[in-house]
Amino acid sequence: MTRRVGVREVAQAAGVSTQTVSRVINAHPNIRDDTRRRVLEAMAALDYRVNNAARSLGTATTRTLGVIASDATLYGPAAAIAALETAARAEGRWIATAYADAEDAASVDAAVAHVRAQGVDGIILVAPHARTLAALTAAPLEVPLVAMHAGDGAARQRAGAALAVAHLAGLGHRRIARLGGPADWVEEAARAEGFDHAVRAHGLHVGARWAGDWSAAAGAALAPEIAAALRAPGGPTGVVVANDQMALGLIAGLRTAGVDVPGDVSIAGFDDNPDAAFYRPALTTVRLDLAGEARRCVGAVLGEAEVAASAPPVLVARASTAPAP
Repeated sequence: MTRRVGVREVAQAAGVSTQTVSRVINAHPNIRDDTRRRVLEAMAALDYRVNNAARSLGTATTRTLGVIASDATLYGPAAAIAALETAARAEGRWIATAYADAEDAASVDAAVAHVRAQGVDGIILVAPHARTLAALTAAPLEVPLVAMHAGDGAARQRAGAALAVAHLAGLGHRRIARLGGPADWVEEAARAEGFDHAVRAHGLHVGARWAGDWSAAAGAALAPEIAAALRAPGGPTGVVVANDQMALGLIAGLRTAGVDVPGDVSIAGFDDNPDAAFYRPALTTVRLDLAGEARRCVGAVLGEAEVAASAPPVLVARASTAPAP
């Protein structure tokens, strides 16, 4: 077995001390540019791999952030993780990701144990369930904990949902229903709150409410029930859906049921996933500044005093919404 290249070999190749190599690895500011360049070139030539666990013994930091996610099969969490990785890399950090089933306490404990075993400098929760957030907030983690889409992030979720309602109201819709996500998700709670507040502010009539599991299949499965509600006297003329994937399934299911979108009902989604413009009809949806939210979370975990706030949500109007019939 070939022995792994160590700091000593890098130091010899670069003509510096092992202490200098360690300082370069840990981004010490008092290193001359030419010295740093020689060390980095030696590391590349020798294919030196940084051992985070060993480095943490001498620096009390691994330059790694832990990310715990509930479900990376959905667009929202997957996009959030990608944004966090980009934001962490910009700060000279890496991420170690673990997935937890919020319905299983042992799964959550295992995810936390996994990221802590990496010697992470902080933990970021992505799309957390309310009970997971509560449990981890109360736990003695010994490292900073930040929840994406909670706190300031939740305010943007609420604002985004309000934009969807305002858009439909501006098109003359007075009866608006909602298809939400699972009630125990922090994101769902914020989006539902934003919807409720906006409906009251615009003096609108709230139609029926349904709940799915964020998947396109859930939207399609609920389509017959929603179609019946749309056809009932005084039924809603618009539906705000809590994410784009459920909106996709709902539109497909309504088409099968003989309901035209947007001729009979307007549909608005949330997330502006990359495929939203290619739905038929193209989906009106809400776009969040995930990159900005990721930078905020990484900055908060790292204890940075000044982190630029993420941009406000934006309503992207497309063909799935039209004036009320």
